[in-house]
Amino acid sequence: MPAVMTGVRAALAAATPTMTLGLTAYVPEPEPECCTFSPMRIPVHRIAIAMLAISAASALILANPAHAAEAAKPIAVITGGHHTCAILDGGSVKCWGLNGNGELGYGDTTSRGVNASEMGDDLPTVDLGTGRTALALTSGRDHTCALLDNHTVKCWGLNEIGELGYGDTDNRGDNASEMGDNLPTVDLGTGRTAKAINAGMWHTCAILDNDTVKCWGKNDHGELGLGDTSHRGDNASEMGDNLPTVDLGTGRIAKVMSSAGVHSCVLLDNNTIKCWGYNGNADLGLGDTDNRGDNSSEMGDSLPAVDLGTGRTAKAVSSGGGGTCSILDNDTVKCWGYSAQGQLGYGDTNNRGDVGGEMGDNLLAVDLGTGRTASAIWYGDLHVCALLDNGSVKCWGWNSVGQLGLGDTDNRGDSGAELGDSLGIVPLGAGRNALSITAAWDHSCALLDNDTIKCWGNNAEGELGQGDANSRGDGPDELGDNLPAVLLGTAPVSLPPTGADTTVLVGLAVILLAAGTVLVTTRRRVATVK
Repeated sequence: MPAVMTGVRAALAAATPTMTLGLTAYVPEPEPECCTFSPMRIPVHRIAIAMLAISAASALILANPAHAAEAAKPIAVITGGHHTCAILDGGSVKCWGLNGNGELGYGDTTSRGVNASEMGDDLPTVDLGTGRTALALTSGRDHTCALLDNHTVKCWGLNEIGELGYGDTDNRGDNASEMGDNLPTVDLGTGRTAKAINAGMWHTCAILDNDTVKCWGKNDHGELGLGDTSHRGDNASEMGDNLPTVDLGTGRIAKVMSSAGVHSCVLLDNNTIKCWGYNGNADLGLGDTDNRGDNSSEMGDSLPAVDLGTGRTAKAVSSGGGGTCSILDNDTVKCWGYSAQGQLGYGDTNNRGDVGGEMGDNLLAVDLGTGRTASAIWYGDLHVCALLDNGSVKCWGWNSVGQLGLGDTDNRGDSGAELGDSLGIVPLGAGRNALSITAAWDHSCALLDNDTIKCWGNNAEGELGQGDANSRGDGPDELGDNLPAVLLGTAPVSLPPTGADTTVLVGLAVILLAAGTVLVTTRRRVATVK
Protein backbone atom coordinates (compact mmCIF):
# COMPACT_ATOMS: atom_id res chain seq x y z
CA MET A 1 0.00 0.00 0.00
CA PRO A 2 1.42 3.42 -0.92
CA ALA A 3 2.28 5.58 2.03
CA VAL A 4 -0.26 8.06 3.32
CA MET A 5 1.07 11.59 3.88
CA THR A 6 -0.74 14.08 6.04
CA GLY A 7 -0.53 17.68 7.12
CA VAL A 8 2.12 20.01 5.68
CA ARG A 9 4.00 17.14 4.04
CA ALA A 10 0.89 16.22 2.09
CA ALA A 11 0.27 19.80 1.04
CA LEU A 12 3.84 20.31 -0.12
CA ALA A 13 3.76 17.06 -2.02
CA ALA A 14 0.56 18.11 -3.75
CA ALA A 15 2.15 21.38 -4.81
CA THR A 16 5.19 19.83 -6.48
CA PRO A 17 5.33 19.94 -10.30
CA THR A 18 5.63 16.17 -10.55
CA MET A 19 2.14 15.82 -9.17
CA THR A 20 0.34 18.40 -11.26
CA LEU A 21 -0.87 16.05 -13.98
CA GLY A 22 -3.78 13.70 -13.61
CA LEU A 23 -4.49 14.65 -10.01
CA THR A 24 -8.19 14.50 -9.26
CA ALA A 25 -9.95 15.90 -6.23
CA TYR A 26 -13.37 14.82 -5.10
CA VAL A 27 -15.20 17.54 -3.22
CA PRO A 28 -18.72 17.12 -1.80
CA GLU A 29 -21.31 19.47 -3.21
CA PRO A 30 -23.31 21.47 -0.64
CA GLU A 31 -26.01 19.25 0.80
CA PRO A 32 -28.05 20.07 3.87
CA GLU A 33 -28.26 16.66 5.56
CA CYS A 34 -26.63 14.20 3.20
CA CYS A 35 -23.54 12.12 3.29
CA THR A 36 -23.10 11.38 -0.41
CA PHE A 37 -21.20 13.53 -2.84
CA SER A 38 -20.56 14.17 -6.50
CA PRO A 39 -17.07 14.41 -7.94
CA MET A 40 -15.81 17.55 -9.62
CA ARG A 41 -12.42 18.31 -11.12
CA ILE A 42 -10.61 21.39 -9.82
CA PRO A 43 -7.13 22.79 -10.54
CA VAL A 44 -4.33 21.25 -8.54
CA HIS A 45 -2.85 24.57 -7.44
CA ARG A 46 -6.12 25.37 -5.69
CA ILE A 47 -5.97 22.03 -3.92
CA ALA A 48 -2.42 22.77 -2.80
CA ILE A 49 -3.40 26.20 -1.50
CA ALA A 50 -6.39 24.76 0.30
CA MET A 51 -4.30 22.02 1.80
CA LEU A 52 -1.64 24.45 3.00
CA ALA A 53 -4.30 26.59 4.59
CA ILE A 54 -5.84 23.59 6.28
CA SER A 55 -2.44 22.45 7.54
CA ALA A 56 -1.63 25.92 8.81
CA ALA A 57 -4.87 25.84 10.72
CA SER A 58 -3.89 22.50 12.30
CA ALA A 59 -6.63 20.63 10.48
CA LEU A 60 -7.44 17.19 11.76
CA ILE A 61 -6.20 14.44 9.49
CA LEU A 62 -8.43 11.46 9.96
CA ALA A 63 -8.27 7.93 8.68
CA ASN A 64 -10.68 5.11 9.30
CA PRO A 65 -10.51 4.52 13.09
CA ALA A 66 -10.18 0.81 12.41
CA HIS A 67 -6.88 1.55 10.69
CA ALA A 68 -5.72 4.52 12.76
CA ALA A 69 -2.59 4.31 14.85
CA GLU A 70 -3.44 3.08 18.33
CA ALA A 71 -1.36 2.64 21.44
CA ALA A 72 0.48 -0.65 21.47
CA LYS A 73 -1.29 -3.12 23.73
CA PRO A 74 0.86 -5.31 25.96
CA ILE A 75 -0.39 -8.80 26.69
CA ALA A 76 2.41 -9.90 29.03
CA VAL A 77 5.21 -8.36 31.09
CA ILE A 78 8.24 -9.95 32.76
CA THR A 79 11.03 -8.52 34.88
CA GLY A 80 14.71 -9.43 34.95
CA GLY A 81 17.45 -8.30 37.28
CA HIS A 82 17.34 -4.67 36.14
CA HIS A 83 15.37 -4.87 32.91
CA THR A 84 11.79 -5.40 31.83
CA CYS A 85 10.23 -6.89 28.70
CA ALA A 86 6.71 -6.97 27.30
CA ILE A 87 4.94 -8.98 24.66
CA LEU A 88 2.68 -6.75 22.60
CA ASP A 89 -0.55 -7.73 20.93
CA GLY A 90 0.54 -9.58 17.82
CA GLY A 91 3.54 -11.19 19.48
CA SER A 92 6.25 -8.56 19.10
CA VAL A 93 8.60 -7.89 22.01
CA LYS A 94 10.01 -4.69 23.52
CA CYS A 95 12.56 -4.55 26.34
CA TRP A 96 13.95 -1.67 28.40
CA GLY A 97 16.32 -1.09 31.30
CA LEU A 98 19.87 -2.32 31.85
CA ASN A 99 21.56 -3.73 28.75
CA GLY A 100 25.15 -4.33 29.80
CA ASN A 101 25.15 -7.84 28.33
CA GLY A 102 22.66 -7.49 25.50
CA GLU A 103 19.73 -8.67 27.60
CA LEU A 104 17.42 -6.26 25.79
CA GLY A 105 18.19 -7.97 22.49
CA TYR A 106 18.99 -4.91 20.39
CA GLY A 107 22.47 -5.78 19.16
CA ASP A 108 24.23 -3.36 21.48
CA THR A 109 24.88 -2.69 25.16
CA THR A 110 23.00 0.59 25.36
CA SER A 111 20.47 0.68 28.17
CA ARG A 112 17.00 1.97 27.32
CA GLY A 113 14.44 3.85 29.38
CA VAL A 114 16.55 6.44 31.20
CA ASN A 115 15.81 9.13 28.60
CA ALA A 116 12.44 10.20 27.24
CA SER A 117 13.63 9.67 23.67
CA GLU A 118 14.24 5.97 24.34
CA MET A 119 10.68 4.80 24.94
CA GLY A 120 7.49 4.74 22.90
CA ASP A 121 7.97 4.49 19.15
CA ASP A 122 11.69 5.15 19.67
CA LEU A 123 12.00 1.82 21.48
CA PRO A 124 12.51 -0.85 18.82
CA THR A 125 11.06 -4.31 18.84
CA VAL A 126 13.35 -7.27 19.40
CA ASP A 127 14.18 -9.10 16.17
CA LEU A 128 13.07 -12.67 16.81
CA GLY A 129 13.62 -13.84 13.25
CA THR A 130 11.68 -13.74 10.01
CA GLY A 131 8.00 -14.27 10.69
CA ARG A 132 8.56 -15.20 14.31
CA THR A 133 6.53 -13.91 17.25
CA ALA A 134 6.63 -14.59 20.99
CA LEU A 135 4.23 -16.71 22.99
CA ALA A 136 6.03 -16.23 26.31
CA LEU A 137 9.07 -14.55 27.84
CA THR A 138 11.28 -15.23 30.83
CA SER A 139 14.26 -13.35 32.25
CA GLY A 140 17.10 -14.20 34.59
CA ARG A 141 19.30 -11.58 36.13
CA ASP A 142 21.01 -10.62 32.87
CA HIS A 143 19.49 -12.82 30.18
CA THR A 144 16.16 -13.15 28.44
CA CYS A 145 14.47 -16.04 26.63
CA ALA A 146 11.44 -16.20 24.36
CA LEU A 147 9.15 -19.11 23.58
CA LEU A 148 8.32 -18.51 19.94
CA ASP A 149 5.14 -19.19 18.00
CA ASN A 150 6.66 -22.36 16.53
CA HIS A 151 7.45 -23.54 20.08
CA THR A 152 11.18 -23.11 19.72
CA VAL A 153 13.23 -21.15 22.25
CA LYS A 154 15.67 -18.29 21.68
CA CYS A 155 17.77 -16.69 24.41
CA TRP A 156 19.99 -13.60 24.52
CA GLY A 157 22.07 -11.60 26.98
CA LEU A 158 24.67 -12.83 29.46
CA ASN A 159 26.02 -16.31 28.74
CA GLU A 160 28.99 -16.71 31.06
CA ILE A 161 27.83 -20.13 32.32
CA GLY A 162 25.81 -21.40 29.38
CA GLU A 163 22.48 -19.99 30.52
CA LEU A 164 21.55 -19.25 26.89
CA GLY A 165 21.94 -22.91 25.96
CA TYR A 166 24.14 -22.54 22.88
CA GLY A 167 27.09 -24.71 23.85
CA ASP A 168 29.42 -21.79 24.48
CA THR A 169 29.89 -18.78 26.76
CA ASP A 170 29.43 -16.04 24.18
CA ASN A 171 26.87 -13.37 24.98
CA ARG A 172 24.16 -12.82 22.39
CA GLY A 173 22.39 -9.58 21.58
CA ASP A 174 25.25 -7.30 22.59
CA ASN A 175 26.63 -6.96 19.07
CA ALA A 176 25.06 -6.29 15.70
CA SER A 177 23.96 -9.26 13.59
CA GLU A 178 23.44 -11.56 16.58
CA MET A 179 19.65 -11.41 16.70
CA GLY A 180 16.90 -12.31 14.25
CA ASP A 181 17.67 -15.15 11.88
CA ASN A 182 21.28 -15.12 13.11
CA LEU A 183 20.21 -16.12 16.61
CA PRO A 184 19.83 -19.90 16.72
CA THR A 185 17.15 -21.74 18.61
CA VAL A 186 18.09 -23.70 21.71
CA ASP A 187 18.59 -27.38 20.88
CA LEU A 188 16.09 -29.21 23.06
CA GLY A 189 16.61 -32.62 21.47
CA THR A 190 15.49 -34.46 18.37
CA GLY A 191 11.89 -33.59 17.58
CA ARG A 192 11.42 -31.76 20.84
CA THR A 193 9.75 -28.38 21.25
CA ALA A 194 8.87 -26.31 24.32
CA LYS A 195 5.56 -25.62 26.05
CA ALA A 196 6.88 -23.28 28.73
CA ILE A 197 10.13 -21.62 29.80
CA ASN A 198 11.41 -20.18 33.06
CA ALA A 199 14.74 -18.61 33.96
CA GLY A 200 16.58 -18.45 37.24
CA MET A 201 19.38 -16.04 37.94
CA TRP A 202 21.95 -17.92 35.86
CA HIS A 203 20.06 -20.95 34.59
CA THR A 204 17.08 -21.67 32.39
CA CYS A 205 14.50 -24.46 32.32
CA ALA A 206 11.90 -25.54 29.78
CA ILE A 207 8.90 -27.83 29.90
CA LEU A 208 8.99 -29.75 26.64
CA ASP A 209 6.13 -30.89 24.44
CA ASN A 210 6.22 -34.32 26.13
CA ASP A 211 5.88 -32.67 29.58
CA THR A 212 9.46 -33.44 30.60
CA VAL A 213 11.83 -30.78 31.94
CA LYS A 214 15.29 -29.78 30.74
CA CYS A 215 17.49 -27.20 32.45
CA TRP A 216 20.80 -25.63 31.45
CA GLY A 217 23.27 -23.03 32.71
CA LYS A 218 24.83 -22.72 36.14
CA ASN A 219 24.70 -25.80 38.35
CA ASP A 220 26.89 -25.13 41.39
CA HIS A 221 24.17 -26.26 43.79
CA GLY A 222 22.32 -28.82 41.71
CA GLU A 223 19.76 -26.32 40.43
CA LEU A 224 19.64 -28.14 37.07
CA GLY A 225 18.37 -31.26 38.85
CA LEU A 226 20.80 -33.66 37.18
CA GLY A 227 22.47 -35.21 40.21
CA ASP A 228 25.75 -33.35 39.86
CA THR A 229 27.24 -29.85 39.88
CA SER A 230 28.40 -29.68 36.27
CA HIS A 231 27.19 -26.70 34.27
CA ARG A 232 25.32 -27.45 31.06
CA GLY A 233 25.19 -25.42 27.86
CA ASP A 234 28.59 -23.78 28.20
CA ASN A 235 30.38 -26.39 26.09
CA ALA A 236 29.58 -28.10 22.81
CA SER A 237 27.71 -31.41 22.91
CA GLU A 238 25.92 -30.61 26.18
CA MET A 239 22.56 -29.66 24.72
CA GLY A 240 20.02 -31.47 22.56
CA ASP A 241 19.86 -35.22 23.00
CA ASN A 242 22.92 -35.02 25.26
CA LEU A 243 21.07 -32.94 27.85
CA PRO A 244 19.17 -35.27 30.20
CA THR A 245 15.68 -34.54 31.40
CA VAL A 246 15.10 -33.88 35.08
CA ASP A 247 13.89 -36.99 36.91
CA LEU A 248 10.63 -35.89 38.52
CA GLY A 249 9.63 -39.30 39.85
CA THR A 250 7.89 -42.37 38.50
CA GLY A 251 5.05 -41.37 36.20
CA ARG A 252 5.29 -37.72 37.11
CA ILE A 253 5.21 -34.90 34.57
CA ALA A 254 5.50 -31.13 34.87
CA LYS A 255 2.70 -28.57 34.78
CA VAL A 256 4.54 -25.40 35.86
CA MET A 257 8.25 -24.59 36.26
CA SER A 258 9.64 -21.88 38.51
CA SER A 259 13.37 -21.23 38.54
CA ALA A 260 14.91 -18.84 41.04
CA GLY A 261 18.32 -17.57 42.00
CA VAL A 262 19.95 -20.94 42.59
CA HIS A 263 17.07 -23.35 43.02
CA SER A 264 14.20 -24.65 40.93
CA CYS A 265 10.68 -25.87 41.68
CA VAL A 266 8.07 -27.68 39.64
CA LEU A 267 4.33 -28.09 40.04
CA LEU A 268 3.61 -31.68 39.03
CA ASP A 269 0.60 -33.26 37.38
CA ASN A 270 -0.62 -34.54 40.77
CA ASN A 271 -0.55 -30.95 42.07
CA THR A 272 2.40 -31.50 44.37
CA ILE A 273 5.58 -29.41 44.38
CA LYS A 274 9.16 -30.62 44.18
CA CYS A 275 12.17 -28.33 44.54
CA TRP A 276 15.91 -28.85 44.04
CA GLY A 277 19.15 -26.89 44.11
CA TYR A 278 20.44 -24.60 46.85
CA ASN A 279 18.83 -25.14 50.23
CA GLY A 280 21.01 -23.17 52.63
CA ASN A 281 18.05 -21.02 53.63
CA ALA A 282 15.40 -23.73 53.41
CA ASP A 283 14.55 -22.64 49.89
CA LEU A 284 13.34 -26.17 49.07
CA GLY A 285 10.93 -26.51 52.00
CA LEU A 286 12.15 -29.94 53.08
CA GLY A 287 12.80 -29.32 56.77
CA ASP A 288 16.57 -29.13 56.44
CA THR A 289 19.32 -27.14 54.71
CA ASP A 290 20.74 -29.87 52.49
CA ASN A 291 21.00 -29.13 48.79
CA ARG A 292 19.17 -31.49 46.45
CA GLY A 293 20.10 -32.42 42.91
CA ASP A 294 23.84 -31.97 43.37
CA ASN A 295 24.46 -35.65 44.07
CA SER A 296 23.18 -38.86 42.54
CA SER A 297 20.11 -40.53 44.02
CA GLU A 298 18.62 -37.23 45.21
CA MET A 299 16.11 -36.74 42.41
CA GLY A 300 13.17 -38.77 41.13
CA ASP A 301 11.35 -40.83 43.72
CA SER A 302 14.09 -39.97 46.23
CA LEU A 303 13.11 -36.30 46.17
CA PRO A 304 10.13 -35.72 48.46
CA ALA A 305 7.33 -33.34 47.64
CA VAL A 306 6.94 -30.21 49.76
CA ASP A 307 4.55 -30.79 52.66
CA LEU A 308 1.83 -28.18 52.23
CA GLY A 309 -0.48 -29.48 54.95
CA THR A 310 -3.06 -32.20 55.44
CA GLY A 311 -5.06 -32.67 52.27
CA ARG A 312 -3.57 -29.60 50.65
CA THR A 313 -2.31 -29.44 47.09
CA ALA A 314 -0.87 -26.62 44.98
CA LYS A 315 -2.27 -24.52 42.16
CA ALA A 316 0.79 -22.34 41.55
CA VAL A 317 4.41 -22.00 42.62
CA SER A 318 6.90 -19.13 42.45
CA SER A 319 10.56 -19.31 43.45
CA GLY A 320 12.62 -16.28 44.39
CA GLY A 321 16.04 -15.23 45.52
CA GLY A 322 15.92 -17.09 48.81
CA GLY A 323 12.60 -18.85 49.07
CA THR A 324 9.42 -20.13 47.49
CA CYS A 325 5.69 -19.38 47.67
CA SER A 326 2.74 -21.46 46.58
CA ILE A 327 -0.95 -20.84 46.04
CA LEU A 328 -2.80 -23.83 47.46
CA ASP A 329 -5.96 -25.49 46.25
CA ASN A 330 -7.98 -23.33 48.66
CA ASP A 331 -6.42 -20.15 47.19
CA THR A 332 -4.37 -19.41 50.30
CA VAL A 333 -0.64 -18.70 50.14
CA LYS A 334 2.20 -20.43 51.98
CA CYS A 335 5.84 -19.37 51.77
CA TRP A 336 9.07 -20.92 53.00
CA GLY A 337 12.80 -20.24 52.97
CA TYR A 338 14.74 -17.07 53.78
CA SER A 339 12.89 -14.32 55.64
CA ALA A 340 15.44 -11.71 56.75
CA GLN A 341 13.38 -8.95 55.11
CA GLY A 342 9.97 -10.36 55.99
CA GLN A 343 9.46 -11.73 52.49
CA LEU A 344 7.69 -14.85 53.77
CA GLY A 345 4.94 -12.62 55.13
CA TYR A 346 4.71 -13.99 58.66
CA GLY A 347 5.47 -10.86 60.68
CA ASP A 348 8.99 -11.89 61.63
CA THR A 349 12.41 -12.60 60.12
CA ASN A 350 12.53 -16.31 60.89
CA ASN A 351 13.33 -18.73 58.11
CA ARG A 352 10.75 -21.46 57.53
CA GLY A 353 11.47 -25.01 56.39
CA ASP A 354 15.06 -25.29 57.59
CA VAL A 355 14.26 -27.59 60.53
CA GLY A 356 11.65 -30.21 61.21
CA GLY A 357 8.18 -29.24 62.33
CA GLU A 358 7.96 -25.99 60.34
CA MET A 359 6.20 -27.21 57.22
CA GLY A 360 2.84 -28.87 56.59
CA ASP A 361 0.09 -27.92 59.01
CA ASN A 362 2.62 -25.97 61.07
CA LEU A 363 3.23 -23.57 58.22
CA LEU A 364 0.54 -20.93 58.35
CA ALA A 365 -1.10 -19.25 55.41
CA VAL A 366 -0.01 -15.69 54.68
CA ASP A 367 -2.64 -13.21 55.87
CA LEU A 368 -3.76 -11.37 52.73
CA GLY A 369 -6.61 -9.48 54.40
CA THR A 370 -10.18 -10.21 55.39
CA GLY A 371 -11.85 -12.35 52.76
CA ARG A 372 -8.97 -12.03 50.33
CA THR A 373 -7.38 -14.90 48.42
CA ALA A 374 -4.63 -15.05 45.81
CA SER A 375 -5.03 -15.42 42.06
CA ALA A 376 -1.32 -15.20 41.27
CA ILE A 377 1.95 -14.98 43.19
CA TRP A 378 5.39 -13.76 42.16
CA TYR A 379 8.52 -14.08 44.28
CA GLY A 380 11.16 -11.52 43.34
CA ASP A 381 14.57 -11.51 44.94
CA LEU A 382 13.69 -10.49 48.50
CA HIS A 383 10.09 -9.38 48.06
CA VAL A 384 6.84 -11.03 47.04
CA CYS A 385 3.79 -9.67 45.24
CA ALA A 386 0.35 -11.28 45.11
CA LEU A 387 -2.50 -10.60 42.71
CA LEU A 388 -5.63 -10.91 44.80
CA ASP A 389 -9.04 -12.24 43.87
CA ASN A 390 -10.45 -8.71 43.52
CA GLY A 391 -7.75 -7.59 41.07
CA SER A 392 -5.74 -5.63 43.62
CA VAL A 393 -2.04 -6.18 44.35
CA LYS A 394 -0.24 -6.54 47.67
CA CYS A 395 3.53 -6.79 48.11
CA TRP A 396 5.68 -7.53 51.15
CA GLY A 397 9.31 -8.04 52.11
CA TRP A 398 12.28 -5.89 51.17
CA ASN A 399 11.38 -2.30 50.25
CA SER A 400 14.68 -0.46 49.87
CA VAL A 401 13.62 1.53 46.79
CA GLY A 402 9.85 1.32 46.86
CA GLN A 403 9.47 -2.07 45.19
CA LEU A 404 6.45 -2.77 47.40
CA GLY A 405 4.66 0.23 45.89
CA LEU A 406 3.56 1.71 49.20
CA GLY A 407 5.10 5.19 49.01
CA ASP A 408 7.96 4.58 51.44
CA THR A 409 11.02 2.38 51.99
CA ASP A 410 9.83 0.45 55.02
CA ASN A 411 9.93 -3.33 54.81
CA ARG A 412 6.64 -5.14 55.33
CA GLY A 413 6.19 -8.55 56.90
CA ASP A 414 9.24 -8.46 59.16
CA SER A 415 7.33 -7.42 62.26
CA GLY A 416 3.87 -8.00 63.65
CA ALA A 417 0.67 -6.35 62.41
CA GLU A 418 2.10 -5.44 58.98
CA LEU A 419 0.19 -7.98 56.89
CA GLY A 420 -3.51 -8.69 56.48
CA ASP A 421 -5.77 -5.66 56.54
CA SER A 422 -2.82 -3.57 57.74
CA LEU A 423 -0.98 -4.11 54.47
CA GLY A 424 -2.04 -1.56 51.91
CA ILE A 425 -2.72 -2.39 48.30
CA VAL A 426 -0.50 -1.01 45.56
CA PRO A 427 -2.23 2.08 44.08
CA LEU A 428 -2.64 1.29 40.39
CA GLY A 429 -4.85 4.25 39.51
CA ALA A 430 -8.53 5.11 39.82
CA GLY A 431 -10.65 2.14 38.83
CA ARG A 432 -7.68 0.07 37.72
CA ASN A 433 -7.11 -3.59 38.47
CA ALA A 434 -4.22 -5.88 37.61
CA LEU A 435 -4.39 -8.81 35.22
CA SER A 436 -0.90 -10.11 35.99
CA ILE A 437 2.12 -9.23 38.12
CA THR A 438 5.86 -9.75 38.03
CA ALA A 439 8.67 -8.94 40.46
CA ALA A 440 12.43 -8.84 40.05
CA TRP A 441 15.51 -7.85 42.02
CA ASP A 442 14.08 -4.58 43.30
CA HIS A 443 11.30 -3.54 40.96
CA SER A 444 7.79 -4.79 40.26
CA CYS A 445 5.33 -4.45 37.38
CA ALA A 446 1.67 -5.10 36.71
CA LEU A 447 -0.30 -5.55 33.51
CA LEU A 448 -3.50 -3.58 34.04
CA ASP A 449 -7.04 -4.11 32.86
CA ASN A 450 -6.82 -1.17 30.44
CA ASP A 451 -4.02 -2.83 28.45
CA THR A 452 -1.21 -0.82 30.01
CA ILE A 453 1.81 -1.62 32.18
CA LYS A 454 2.85 0.18 35.35
CA CYS A 455 6.14 -0.48 37.14
CA TRP A 456 7.53 0.72 40.46
CA GLY A 457 10.68 0.39 42.56
CA ASN A 458 14.27 0.88 41.47
CA ASN A 459 14.74 2.79 38.23
CA ALA A 460 18.46 3.46 38.14
CA GLU A 461 18.74 1.72 34.77
CA GLY A 462 15.40 2.82 33.32
CA GLU A 463 13.72 -0.49 34.14
CA LEU A 464 10.46 1.27 34.99
CA GLY A 465 10.23 2.63 31.46
CA GLN A 466 9.56 6.22 32.48
CA GLY A 467 12.25 7.93 30.43
CA ASP A 468 14.25 8.87 33.51
CA ALA A 469 16.23 7.24 36.32
CA ASN A 470 13.94 8.19 39.20
CA SER A 471 12.64 5.39 41.39
CA ARG A 472 8.89 5.22 41.95
CA GLY A 473 7.03 4.03 45.02
CA ASP A 474 9.63 5.10 47.58
CA GLY A 475 7.93 8.42 48.27
CA PRO A 476 4.34 9.60 48.68
CA ASP A 477 2.11 10.41 45.72
CA GLU A 478 4.28 8.59 43.18
CA LEU A 479 1.86 5.80 42.32
CA GLY A 480 -1.81 5.57 41.41
CA ASP A 481 -2.88 8.17 38.88
CA ASN A 482 0.46 9.91 39.36
CA LEU A 483 2.34 6.94 37.93
CA PRO A 484 2.26 7.01 34.13
CA ALA A 485 1.90 3.79 32.22
CA VAL A 486 4.96 2.57 30.38
CA LEU A 487 5.00 4.25 26.98
CA LEU A 488 5.29 1.45 24.42
CA GLY A 489 4.46 3.45 21.31
CA THR A 490 1.81 2.88 18.71
CA ALA A 491 0.67 -0.40 17.29
CA PRO A 492 1.50 -1.02 13.63
CA VAL A 493 -1.02 0.71 11.38
CA SER A 494 -2.95 -1.72 9.23
CA LEU A 495 -3.87 0.09 6.02
CA PRO A 496 -6.29 -1.30 3.44
CA PRO A 497 -4.85 -2.75 0.24
CA THR A 498 -4.91 -0.76 -3.00
CA GLY A 499 -8.44 -0.71 -4.36
CA ALA A 500 -10.09 -1.37 -1.03
CA ASP A 501 -12.68 0.96 0.42
CA THR A 502 -11.23 3.70 2.61
CA THR A 503 -13.63 5.61 4.82
CA VAL A 504 -12.85 9.13 6.00
CA LEU A 505 -14.98 10.23 8.92
CA VAL A 506 -16.18 13.30 10.77
CA GLY A 507 -14.12 16.48 10.70
CA LEU A 508 -12.25 18.60 8.20
CA ALA A 509 -9.76 16.22 6.63
CA VAL A 510 -7.37 15.89 3.74
CA ILE A 511 -5.76 12.63 2.74
CA LEU A 512 -3.23 12.41 -0.07
CA LEU A 513 -2.73 8.94 -1.48
CA ALA A 514 0.52 8.43 -3.31
CA ALA A 515 -1.53 6.66 -5.96
CA GLY A 516 -2.59 10.14 -7.00
CA THR A 517 -5.96 10.80 -5.41
CA VAL A 518 -6.69 13.58 -2.97
CA LEU A 519 -9.83 13.24 -0.93
CA VAL A 520 -11.19 16.34 0.73
CA THR A 521 -14.14 15.98 3.07
CA THR A 522 -15.98 18.58 5.06
CA ARG A 523 -17.50 18.51 8.49
CA ARG A 524 -20.02 15.74 9.09
CA ARG A 525 -19.50 14.19 5.68
CA VAL A 526 -18.48 10.61 5.06
CA ALA A 527 -16.84 9.65 1.80
CA THR A 528 -15.52 6.41 0.42
CA VAL A 529 -12.70 6.18 -2.07
CA LYS A 530 -12.29 3.20 -4.35
